[in-house]
Amino acid sequence: MIELVRTDDPVFLGWLRTRLAAAGVHAEVFDAHTSSLYGGALDAITARVMVDDADIARARLILAEADRLDSGTGCEASDASDASDANDD
Repeated sequence: MIELVRTDDPVFLGWLRTRLAAAGVHAEVFDAHTSSLYGGALDAITARVMVDDADIARARLILAEADRLDSGTGCEASDASDASDANDD
């Protein structure tokens, strides 16, 4: 198994696990309970998301999706507002 990412963000961790599972990527989370116990106070103890060697490319694509969403470039807000305007007619 290869480490994909380390995080102390339980929301991101949940999102990532869900997306990986939906893509058929088997992931294990190491140290999740220890990380949550300290609430991110100890940088040395963070949850580690591990994936199989064969799945690392797909897992990195999903991780890149998270980066795009976090930066706002993966959000299609203008399309959503256009759709709501169309319903007003």
